[in-house]
Amino acid sequence: MFDRAAERNTRVVDFFGTQLTLPPEARFASVESVQSYVDQVLSLPAVRASWPGVGALRVRPRRGATAAHFERVGEAATIAVPDNGTRWALRELVVLHEIAHHLCAADPAHGPEFVATMRELTAAVMGPEVAHVLQVVGAAEGVRG
Repeated sequence: MFDRAAERNTRVVDFFGTQLTLPPEARFASVESVQSYVDQVLSLPAVRASWPGVGALRVRPRRGATAAHFERVGEAATIAVPDNGTRWALRELVVLHEIAHHLCAADPAHGPEFVATMRELTAAVMGPEVAHVLQVVGAAEGVRG
């Protein structure tokens, strides 16, 4: 949906019969710019209020091009993103998904608690329209949370 809005050079989309204005989705040029974004997100007052005491999150390059992922070893938390010319992972929604893993340690990793965390995080960072889109699309696909 974000790609189509960008291709059509309009932020207004028809979403299940309702007109929504989507915010632009950030795209990143490097692992370093992803790290800067992650640091900024984790310092937002709304994020600190919802997840007090959350620790630092490091971003590192990943050799594979097919996935970004979150890993925790002890207290150290890291997001790995492809940096080999693959741009799909260097976008805001992918990075927010990985940050949501940092904020939600529930099992299963993509269960209802994670879905709720992702929705709350996107609302705080990108706006309520994005959280609404995630909720409606998720419900249509049978996602609970």
